[in-house]
Amino acid sequence: MKMITAVIKPFKLDEVKEALDKVGVLGMTVTEVKGYGRQKGHTEHYRGAEYQVVFIPKVKIELVVKDAQAAEAVEAIRKTANTGNVGDGKIFVFSLEEVVRIRTGETGDVAV
Repeated sequence: MKMITAVIKPFKLDEVKEALDKVGVLGMTVTEVKGYGRQKGHTEHYRGAEYQVVFIPKVKIELVVKDAQAAEAVEAIRKTANTGNVGDGKIFVFSLEEVVRIRTGETGDVAV
């Protein structure tokens, strides 16, 4: 099993969710986060004052898939979240040792 964590632009969330639905991903956890990467934030003007925005609002998506589904899920996120601009985000893929469904006690792939 693989755990996929993707950090994307917030306005791309609905498109990414639809793309993951199409490839058969059954569930995900979504968290609103802030951060920065290579762009190191940006400068904005508000009522004549200039200020630096260092932490950019993003959305973090976490999902668990079977090994055979991982590449397809990653590609669905990559294609859908891509705008071609700096700050599109990152995708991280981790090997997952075990999953346990709390309600039934099922483990492994059947718990996903």
